[in-house]
Amino acid sequence: MVAGEPVLRIRDVCKSYRHRPVLRGVSLDLYAGQLMGIVGENGAGKSTLLRILAGDLAADSGVVEQTGLLGCCPQETALHQALTVEQHLRFFQAAYGISSLTRAFELLEQLSFSDYRQQRVETLSGGTRQKLNLTLALMHDPKVLLLDEPYQGFDWETYLRFWNLAAGLRDRGCAVLVVSHLAYDASRLDTLYRLQAGVLRETEQTGSQVVPV
Repeated sequence: MVAGEPVLRIRDVCKSYRHRPVLRGVSLDLYAGQLMGIVGENGAGKSTLLRILAGDLAADSGVVEQTGLLGCCPQETALHQALTVEQHLRFFQAAYGISSLTRAFELLEQLSFSDYRQQRVETLSGGTRQKLNLTLALMHDPKVLLLDEPYQGFDWETYLRFWNLAAGLRDRGCAVLVVSHLAYDASRLDTLYRLQAGVLRETEQTGSQVVPV
């Protein structure tokens, strides 16, 4: 049982596009030190919900309350093709107003791409770009982390590194929300929800199996 007040509280969030309902009264509580997943098929409204939680999109109605620093790793990387990995880190260091890149360099080691620091984004594979995307979302040590299809393009080794990283974040007291069209290794999650037809419902854990949509 998770104690304390939620660091992310969602109540009755609704969103429609051209009178087509996408989210129908979504409610959710996410707590510090909790690793939560939301699974749903493509077009189920997962990215819409994540954009609302990140403050990038306004809901039609409902309430979103969030405390502490927020980190967001969107499905589409927001990277500049001509800049190197380290130039991205220094750009985001200035944007976040943090004094050191120590945490960023730790993340490069954890995700095993320290050797790419001087390479331009245009030369990187899709999986390596996603590693940088994840690092940029985490380098300011957020208390709430939103991840949209975070392991897209990862090989098996990196996929396992991702889950080790996610578990470590939970142990540090970070609240982690993973949004995906498939939930691999559902047993790694504390709680799993399914988003279907705009409605969010908690599901039963299914061990190490894939949760179908």
